[in-house]
Amino acid sequence: MASPTTAGSGVLSQTNGSSAEPSPPTGPQTESGSSDGSANGSRPGAEPTHAKRRPARTGRKLFRFDRKQGYRFVAGADEAGRGCLAGPLVAAAVLFDYERLTLRDVRSLSTLNDSKQHTPEAREDLYPLVMRAATRAAIVSRCVRGIDSRGLHVTNVAALRDALARVVRPGTLCLTDGFRVPNVGQDQRAVIDGDETSAAIAAASILAKVSRDRFMKRADALHPGWEFAAHVGYSTPEHREAIERKGVSPLHRRSFQSIAYQQLAL
Repeated sequence: MASPTTAGSGVLSQTNGSSAEPSPPTGPQTESGSSDGSANGSRPGAEPTHAKRRPARTGRKLFRFDRKQGYRFVAGADEAGRGCLAGPLVAAAVLFDYERLTLRDVRSLSTLNDSKQHTPEAREDLYPLVMRAATRAAIVSRCVRGIDSRGLHVTNVAALRDALARVVRPGTLCLTDGFRVPNVGQDQRAVIDGDETSAAIAAASILAKVSRDRFMKRADALHPGWEFAAHVGYSTPEHREAIERKGVSPLHRRSFQSIAYQQLAL
């Protein structure tokens, strides 16, 4: 198993269970690291609150799906923050080596599932377990200024591609959630509802979501009044009210390329 490595601005790659996360911005926005709560019914963009009291034992099912693909190395990628009004977009990739993955690793991740199916506390618990089981992991962040200049979709695809590039080995199968990512240089399959189907994608969703939430909670202290620690940038009624009251902060996305941002006439 390789030793931890770092690669590139805004990118953290490593191979063990230690946390990898960036620091919040202290001035003009630059690429910085930090994953996805998505729409939740009548509260667009709000972090879901439907996590079960007793998490379903979904992990083994997700690992079985990955094993059935017939590859030793399976990498999954997912992002967080795509539908936010504020904050970075964060992508993560996780590589599992199915010749070295132990029964203990699989058992420790018995509740692994799409990050949106877990409470924040459960995601935090899963984070170090994913890092311990993964052969390689990478977390990539794209800042607000980059999203505004390049567009949300272009930024998202590039972040997913960069995260995968940092974990793949020759002969890796790359699994992505819902759509293919061009130019990954390895075999690839797009999996519908991938974060609820594939262990590698679900693991990436956990790393991305936890990292982004940590970033936004720290950033709350630098930008008081918008309550970033509570909604982590998603379009909740409270967040929209804060924007109407205070205007936009340096963390807010201003581009029309951001689908979520079109919800407000700003």
